Amino acid sequence: MELSLHRLRMLRELHRRGTVTAAAAALHYTASAVSQQLAQLERDVGAKLFERLGRRVQLTELGNLLTEHAEEILGSVERATLALEEAQEARTVRLVAGVWASVASGLLPTALTALAGEHPGIEVRTRELAPEDTAEAVRDGTLDLSFVIDYSDAPTPWDGGLERAVVAVERLHAAVPRGAVPSGSASLDELAEHPWILASPKSHFGRAMRTACRRHGFAPKINHEVEEQSTAMAMVGAGLGVTLVSDLGLRLLRPPGIDVVALTTPLLRTVSIAYRRTAFRRPALHLVIEAVRASAAELGLGTESALP
Repeated sequence: MELSLHRLRMLRELHRRGTVTAAAAALHYTASAVSQQLAQLERDVGAKLFERLGRRVQLTELGNLLTEHAEEILGSVERATLALEEAQEARTVRLVAGVWASVASGLLPTALTALAGEHPGIEVRTRELAPEDTAEAVRDGTLDLSFVIDYSDAPTPWDGGLERAVVAVERLHAAVPRGAVPSGSASLDELAEHPWILASPKSHFGRAMRTACRRHGFAPKINHEVEEQSTAMAMVGAGLGVTLVSDLGLRLLRPPGIDVVALTTPLLRTVSIAYRRTAFRRPALHLVIEAVRASAAELGLGTESALP
């Protein structure tokens, strides 16, 4: 019997998530591809591993037994990878990082260019995900590391199996139609009467901004609910409302017709890199973290005022 690590990872995700569709989404495959691979795993084993219960899949006794061993096998593979990296002093390593738009455009170009110059054997590949999805992808082993965020008004619940290293602290600013706030600065409650453009409360950003507004005594009147920061900024430029944007977000293309207004009571968000505790000893991981911190420092986004 030969067991494929690739199929064992799919089995583990199926056990964790309960449906083929959810497992496929976590692994970035189609549901049909995962179903085919799991069927092949049953043929490899020569026994039934799954039973369908409506839309969900339940593991058989043998399926649960194999899942337990899959956790051990995949953990051993990770430890072996670490041992090899340490023996090679991180000369030839590939890491997969979860990113989102403002991090990918604002921090990574400088960081990865510097890293390639000093440590050419370290290859960092990126995968764009919603900020609220990246930590789970690290826990599941889909990613080696990911960028995660915490807002001063809405800290993220933390997974005990993950560690995080703070790499930058950003301020949030108000983006308003040109001339809407002549003074150039405002408290958040002074923007209460404006129409707002915000992400949905399903996103971490959308929840955090609504929480910040409530703490300043108002519920924002949201005329436009959009997820992409670039879309929100374009709508602000067209005079359709106000929004909040971070330091890194301001480095994205800024359309005409926008004033950036400082908030008199600062709102902060901390950008960290999350990784599995078992990866703490990986030299390449720490070299990536230091390269990103150096890139953030060049932009004035130091870590000394990080959230607790």
